[in-house]
Amino acid sequence: MNELRDPVIDADLDAYVDDQLDVARRIEVGAFLSTRPEAAARVMADLRTRDELRMALAGSESMARPATADAARRLERGLARDRVFGALQRVAAVAVFVAAGWLANSILGPISVTKVVASTQPPVYLKDAVQAHRTTIVRETMSSQLEAPNYNADEIRAATAIVMPSLPQDWKVRDVQIYPSQFGPSVEMAIETKDMGLVSLFAIRPGTFDVVKPTVAPSGDISSAYFQVGEVAYAVVARSGVRDLDRAAETLASTLY
Repeated sequence: MNELRDPVIDADLDAYVDDQLDVARRIEVGAFLSTRPEAAARVMADLRTRDELRMALAGSESMARPATADAARRLERGLARDRVFGALQRVAAVAVFVAAGWLANSILGPISVTKVVASTQPPVYLKDAVQAHRTTIVRETMSSQLEAPNYNADEIRAATAIVMPSLPQDWKVRDVQIYPSQFGPSVEMAIETKDMGLVSLFAIRPGTFDVVKPTVAPSGDISSAYFQVGEVAYAVVARSGVRDLDRAAETLASTLY
């Protein structure tokens, strides 16, 4: 058997599942999987999830697992039923805290839940998104830091397994950078917009599969709207006080399904 021209990494396996490899590389990845049962089992599970999700979105839910069908339905309804979904999330959160309170009360005795403890915490990756935006602002002030405005979504997907949303026509890409993070490579795009000024579009694979509707999270002088579609999470980051940040996030999210 011929040796692989390049070592097979997680991005290759993700691209294999997403049908993003050329024929030659797909054969190489197939050969790699044939000698590694554990990796092959994970890829087969990802392929099944992908196919079930497609079937569920197409309305053929009879063969899809309940969890996958439910995720597909939430993905399909996410933006159209924004208010209802938000209310259900709050009810679910309250139910979790009530159940946890009863359990703790039976074990440790009476406790009190403060407003701070019960508040919804933003995802961990949002700190990386805010930091990447601040770094972008610093780069903007340095003439020695060359911008890379040549944006190629297909190249980003092939290198990082991150699918980028389609941008509004009046948004102009000024810089694209790949930054390291605790979850692996992340994508940071500096974009000039007419209504919001300079914003960042941040994308990362947080290691979980979920569907999260656009949610605004202010943080001092920075505001962000984060959302997740499948295995990729996104954040639109701008200066505090920018209007319609949530609508911008909804527009981007709608292009992903």
